[in-house]
Amino acid sequence: MKHLLPILSLSLAALLAGGCSSKSVISYGDARAVETTDINFGSTDLQKVADEMTDSLLLSPVVGTLTANNRPVVFVERIKNKTSEHIDTESITDSISTKLLRSGKFRFVDMTRVEAVRKQINFQQNDGLVDPGKAIQFGQHLGAKYMLYGNLSSIVKNTEDASDVYYKFTIRLMDLQSGIVEWADETEIRKTRTVATVGW
Repeated sequence: MKHLLPILSLSLAALLAGGCSSKSVISYGDARAVETTDINFGSTDLQKVADEMTDSLLLSPVVGTLTANNRPVVFVERIKNKTSEHIDTESITDSISTKLLRSGKFRFVDMTRVEAVRKQINFQQNDGLVDPGKAIQFGQHLGAKYMLYGNLSSIVKNTEDASDVYYKFTIRLMDLQSGIVEWADETEIRKTRTVATVGW
C-alpha cells in the first residue's frame, strides 16, 4: 500500500494539471481589419500600398490614353525590398498585378513562369505524346510593351521610449521600346510605437 500512495498522488496531480490546462481557440477575423500586432510591415500596409498604387495608376490620364483602344501587355517586375526587414514583396507584386488585371485594361506576361512554359512547350514539341498539329509552337508569345517596377524602402529610428518606422513605396510604368517612364507615383506609411511607463 505504501508503494501505491506515491503513484496515486502523481496520477491525481497529472489529472488536476490536465484539467487546468488552457485551450487555444481558432476564429476567423476580417482580412481587411487594421493590424496592430507590431510596428513592422504587415498585412494592412500591404493592402494600403496595393490599393493606393493601383487606383492611382488606373485613374491616371496618361494610362487612360494608353489603354483607350487596346489592352497593352505589361511585365510586372518583383518589387525590390530596400528595407532591413524580411518582407514578402512578391505578395505586393501579386496584389497589384491582380487588381490591374481585374480592371480589364491590361494583359500580363508572367516572367516567373518562363522556365515552366519552356519545359511544357519542349514536351509538346519533342515527347511524341502530343498531336504535332495541336502542339504549341515556339516564338508565338506576345512581348510586353510596358514594365511595371518599384521599390520599398524604410527609415527606422529608435529611442528608449519610442520606435518610429517610415516606409516609402515607389512604383513606375516604363515603355520598354522607348525607355520612357509613362507614369510614376509613391505612397508613404509612418508607424510609431511608444513604451508606456507605469507609475506607483
